[in-house]
Formats: sequence, C-alpha cells, structure tokens
Amino acid sequence: MSIVITDELLTATRMTEAEMKQEIAVLLFQKEKLTLAQASRFAGMNRIAFQHLLASRQIPVHYGVEDLEQDIIAIEV
Repeated sequence: MSIVITDELLTATRMTEAEMKQEIAVLLFQKEKLTLAQASRFAGMNRIAFQHLLASRQIPVHYGVEDLEQDIIAIEV
C-alpha cells in the first residue's frame, strides 16, 4: 500500500516529507502500533538516530521480545 503526501499537505504543515514520515513513525511508535525497528525504518532513519529523536522528545523506548528477536536476526545475517 502506498500513501501519498501531497505538496499541499506538506505546505500546510510546513514540514518536509522526511519530517512528516518521522512524525507518523513517532506517533505509531508511541501508540505501540510499530516496534522500534519498524518505526525507524518507516521514518527512514537508523535505529540509533530514531532513538535519539525519541529521547529529544522525552518519549521512552519500549524494547520488547519482538525487538530482541529482530536484533538477533540482524546480528546473525
């Protein structure tokens, strides 16, 4: 599925496409709809950079079993 973010919407919010994606990723992470890994990929950021973004907003990082499993898979590759 593709989502189109129009230039009109970006202009109205005074955000770049990257900023919009980050905002959506942060929101979905806060609502526990995306894992840390999923949210960072959606935002187009590496996990550490996304964690820094969360920290700058004082949003706690919840690190669950799924995150651990994804990290283990990434290490093994």
